[in-house]
Amino acid sequence: MGINGTHFNYYQVCKRKLWLFANGINFEHTSDLVYEGRLIHEDCYPQRSAKYEEVELDGIKVDYYDAKNKVIHEIKKSNKVEVAHEWQLKYYIYVFERNGIEGVKGVLEYPVLRKKQEVFLADWDRQRIEEMMTEIAGIISDDKCPPVEKKALCRNCSYYEFCYSKEVDE
Repeated sequence: MGINGTHFNYYQVCKRKLWLFANGINFEHTSDLVYEGRLIHEDCYPQRSAKYEEVELDGIKVDYYDAKNKVIHEIKKSNKVEVAHEWQLKYYIYVFERNGIEGVKGVLEYPVLRKKQEVFLADWDRQRIEEMMTEIAGIISDDKCPPVEKKALCRNCSYYEFCYSKEVDE
């Protein structure tokens, strides 16, 4: 299984969520929060489908790519885990570069908050991405699921019931 942007995002947020997702235990399809995010993506920029492309490349899928200006647009509902969004977008830029598309930058967009943030990839980021890829591969290939780490974000996670169920062995 290849590493994708969701893996990079979950790596920043929760190693357990990363492992569960990567090992086929997925609750996103039943999450109201995920559904709400999908609606924001579809409804906030309806004109973009005609202007920009959704691009799939080496296992990643970017929301919108402006090929003329070399800008990846990533739409998020909330900035609560902004660092995870930044690393996910940096990973997308890294994958584009790895495929010979140079000079790409990213824009994180939070339409509900009416906020945008430019994201660039520095040399240090490229090195850190390669280290993270190794760490992510190690986590997802491990036979054991990482233990629950109680975080403020847990209550809004689609895996909350799974992780905090009395039946789950930790």
